[in-house]
Amino acid sequence: MTVSFRKEGLVGVLTIERPEVYNCLNLETLFAMRQLIADIALDKEVRVLIVTGAGDKAFCSGADLKERRTMTEQQVQRYIRTIRDTFTELERLPKPVIAAINGLALGGGTELALACDLRVMSDTAEMGLTETALGIIPGAGGTQRLPRLVGKGVAKELIFTARRVPAAEALRIGLVNRVVPDDQVMAAAFELANRMAENAPIALAQAKYAIDFGLEADLATGLAIESNAYQVLIPTKDRLEGLEAFKEKRKPVYRGE
Repeated sequence: MTVSFRKEGLVGVLTIERPEVYNCLNLETLFAMRQLIADIALDKEVRVLIVTGAGDKAFCSGADLKERRTMTEQQVQRYIRTIRDTFTELERLPKPVIAAINGLALGGGTELALACDLRVMSDTAEMGLTETALGIIPGAGGTQRLPRLVGKGVAKELIFTARRVPAAEALRIGLVNRVVPDDQVMAAAFELANRMAENAPIALAQAKYAIDFGLEADLATGLAIESNAYQVLIPTKDRLEGLEAFKEKRKPVYRGE
């Protein structure tokens, strides 16, 4: 088993289970992740997903370079397409996704974290897009998602130098949302996830859609996307439940309907 999945209440946890190789991603792992992501997308019992790595040394160290050395050029192209598509499917999951960065997150590991909505990082962990030091570039979305998150200038510095980014700097530049002691990473991720899971799941999905797609458009188009996303929510039972709960001064019970 290269990837595991479990549920705790309304929160799902996807764990890369290759700690002996710093949770690097071979093709088998990517295929397993892709199938799980497809299943989670349709699972109404999962309202928020946490992604993490097994052990205490690495979140994900990127591509499995040992496997890569055995590949032909055509196989490398297939691998790059597979990892890029897998991360895009994770990014498009219609529910919030939190990266619990419990150790090294280098190369594709940082790209995996960038494909998540939020990032919680251990204070002893490091991130970095280190590909140019290996004669390549980030190929799973790093050149696109990093500048959108931290700005073009900072992204170019990090990619061009291929240096590792410590937790304090990652927080300062906006690469991660929170930095916590290494023994509190999952607890902090669950705290965020459970707060999100209390809210209406269709509203969460539409908010994510409006932010992600609106950000890529001009303001007028973005506002139109927001308006359309809101329209989806008007006929939902959850919207009415939210109003009733507010009126009755009680906690709403959302069902994703």
